[in-house]
Amino acid sequence: MLSHCKSTGILILLLLISSFSQGQTKKNGSIQIVGDMRVSMLVDKHIEMNQRLRTIPGFRIQVASLSGNDSKNRAFALRDKIQEAYPNTQIYVVFDEPVFKVKVGDFRTRLEAYAFLNKMKAVFPGTIIKDNVYALPLTLDETIPDEDF
Repeated sequence: MLSHCKSTGILILLLLISSFSQGQTKKNGSIQIVGDMRVSMLVDKHIEMNQRLRTIPGFRIQVASLSGNDSKNRAFALRDKIQEAYPNTQIYVVFDEPVFKVKVGDFRTRLEAYAFLNKMKAVFPGTIIKDNVYALPLTLDETIPDEDF
């Protein structure tokens, strides 16, 4: 009998707690999330940086890595030679101490970079796709409209 009274008392207590919490939800109608403000600040900073950068990840082909005497002049001469062979391609000369690297293209995928690499290998042997991902400029035709779908 005592066991029955305990279980009934616990059941009544649970029902009271349940009805109290439901009353609170109906009364307020809102949810409040309590958390560390630093997390919110970091998320806001991340969003701000992404809006400012306007870049997307991509790949570039490294044609040469030159060091030593006259490496700067050789790198820019190679850039001119590549520009002559592929006039509509972006070419970059990057100084990564102590070498000058000549890189080609703004490719969105590794597959695009590999297709261009196969064209270049005949004229410029030794070219490779760098595993590093670069931030490529985002063009207007690649942006998604802000319309609701």
